[in-house]
Amino acid sequence: MSAKAGHVAIAGWTNVGKSTLLNRLVGEKIAAVADVPQTTRHRILGVLSLPSRGQIVFIDTPGFHHARERLNRAMVGAARGALADADVILLVVDAEKGAGRGDAEVAKLVAETGVPALAVLNKVDRVHPKSRLLDLMTIAVDRWGFAEAVPVSATTGSGCDVLIDRVLHHLPEGEPPFPDDMFTDQPMRSLAAEWVREKILHRMREEIPHAAGVVVDRWAERADGIVEIDATIFVERDSQKGIVIGKGGGILKEVGTEARADIEHLLGHKVFLTLRVEVRPDWRNDPRVLGELGIV
Repeated sequence: MSAKAGHVAIAGWTNVGKSTLLNRLVGEKIAAVADVPQTTRHRILGVLSLPSRGQIVFIDTPGFHHARERLNRAMVGAARGALADADVILLVVDAEKGAGRGDAEVAKLVAETGVPALAVLNKVDRVHPKSRLLDLMTIAVDRWGFAEAVPVSATTGSGCDVLIDRVLHHLPEGEPPFPDDMFTDQPMRSLAAEWVREKILHRMREEIPHAAGVVVDRWAERADGIVEIDATIFVERDSQKGIVIGKGGGILKEVGTEARADIEHLLGHKVFLTLRVEVRPDWRNDPRVLGELGIV
C-alpha cells in the first residue's frame, strides 16, 4: 500500500479535549491544555510521521462557541477556515457529557464542507456504563452522517492507535509535506508564550480565565547554551494584575518556574525566564494587541 499524507482538522465545541488529543497523537506537548473553555486561540499544526505508512498533519483549532469579543470572533474564524483546508475532519465530542446542542451545530458545519469526517468520542475513561457510548455512536453516524465514530481517551491514550489507523484509511495517497523530524509549525517563541499562559489558566481559572495574554519580547541564545526569554503577560484590570503577581510575587514566580520546566524540556537547554505583567484595558478587542499575539 502506498503511503498516505494529508491535513486532518481537529474540531469541536469548546472544552472537549481537542488540545489534549493533539498532544497525545503527536507525542509532544505543543498545545496548551487547561480545563477551561477556549484555551486554544489559534490554529496549531502537529505532525505525526509514520515510517512506511505516511504522515498526518493534525490541525488543532479553537473550540467553536458563541463569540462576542474580537478575539473570540477571530478564534471561531480560524476554526472555520481549518475545516475548509482539511482532507479529513475529526469532530471531538465529550463522551462524558454526551452530545449537546453545540456538538450538533459543529456537526452541521462539518457536514456542509463535504470533507470525509470521523466522530471522536473523547473521555471514554469517564463514561459509565460503557453502553452509553452506543447511543453516542448512533447519533454521530445515523443522525449526523459521520463515516465512523471512534471512542478514545486522550488522557490515557486508549483508542488512539485505532483512531490513527482510521484516519490513515481516509487520507489520500501522497508524499509527506513536512520533514520526518518536524512535529509542529509553531515557532519556539509562540510555544513558550503558550506554556506561560497555560500555567496562568491552571492557577487562576476562576479569576481571569480569558483576560490574560502572553507575548515573548526577547529571545536570546547565549554562547554557553542558556536561552534568555523575556515575556509580558497582558491583563485587563489592575485587580487582575495583582492576582497574577500574587502576594510578594509568589504566584508569578510559580508560573515562571512551571513554564520554564516545559520550555527547557522542549528545547533541551537551560532557560532563564523573566515575566512582567502589564495592564491593557479591553485588549481582547484591540487589533494591535491581537496582532502582537499572532491571533489576527
